Amino acid sequence: MLEKIQIIKQRFDEVNDLIIQPDIISDQKRYTKLMKEYKDLKLIVDKGELYSEALENVSEAEEIIADGSDAEMVDMAKMQLEEAKETIAKLEEEIRFMLIPKDPDDAKNVVVEVRAGTGGDEASIFAGDLYRMYSKYCSDKGWKVDVVSQSDGTSGGFKEVIFEVSGEDVYGTLKFEAGVHRVQRVPQTETQGRVHTSAATVMVLPEAEEFDYELDMTEVRIERTTSTGPGGQSVNTTYSAIKLHHEPTGMIVSCQDQKSSHKNLEKALKVLRSRLYDLELAKQQAADSEKRKSMVSSGDRSAKIRTYNYPQGRVTDHRVPGLTLYDLSNIINGDIQKIIDELMLAENTELLKANDDQI
Repeated sequence: MLEKIQIIKQRFDEVNDLIIQPDIISDQKRYTKLMKEYKDLKLIVDKGELYSEALENVSEAEEIIADGSDAEMVDMAKMQLEEAKETIAKLEEEIRFMLIPKDPDDAKNVVVEVRAGTGGDEASIFAGDLYRMYSKYCSDKGWKVDVVSQSDGTSGGFKEVIFEVSGEDVYGTLKFEAGVHRVQRVPQTETQGRVHTSAATVMVLPEAEEFDYELDMTEVRIERTTSTGPGGQSVNTTYSAIKLHHEPTGMIVSCQDQKSSHKNLEKALKVLRSRLYDLELAKQQAADSEKRKSMVSSGDRSAKIRTYNYPQGRVTDHRVPGLTLYDLSNIINGDIQKIIDELMLAENTELLKANDDQI
């Protein structure tokens, strides 16, 4: 363990020297990357110092006990030895998890896309429920939510809603929400009281900065139109709505949430860049199929990941055996942290096994 910490300390010292070099500071892409590495390494180095101190306490206590000339000192040393051993065991476990290679995208902001699936109007209503669930969860964590575009359902909710979430380690947390969410309940329109099953699909894309994915604007056709739907005086009078057509992939991104054409274009480009960046990530993960299988958060997007059963007040996440909570009302109101914690634990356990095997 000490040897691994020492190697990390050497790299930490290197990065510490690099981030004050003028040529590094002037290179935004490299500087940002190194600052992120510096913060991550510092957490391990600080924990490593506590670990070294605990080892020294063990050595000191063992020397006093071996000497045995002062009975009172020996008793104190035995207590110190017991405490230090407990501290060492705890720190070793924490450091093992910290040594797991981190996904560089975990610190990024995200673009979330929620789309109604099978189930007609009820699916749109459920998509709206999921959007509110995420909005409340993000608000409780102090994250900012900005709607990029929305297509309202005929009976409420959304056929599709796309929104950005910005804050600390957003992708590393929300990536577990990607997949098909299923709801079982009696729809508002159902007169016979029968339980129906509907679904909505959630996509969570790491927000790509310009230096993450270089978008070739010659491949993008920009269409400017008037906004539609509810709004102020500018609706249907100014060409502020933006629709982007990415010719190579056929992707279309629309944004009319902002009054200014420039801001809508900026948001639409952010979504398009993030989708294309996500495609590249999917290709990389497909090339490493074993890693993909072990990752709780990056399964097949068509896979059913969670069921919300209203008659039983039950929420079941299908990726972790036995992960069922009878707390639907709180969960649908944004209290999803306990589910995310379980998924993070499951993924970290798999990553830890893989990391230990490599070592």
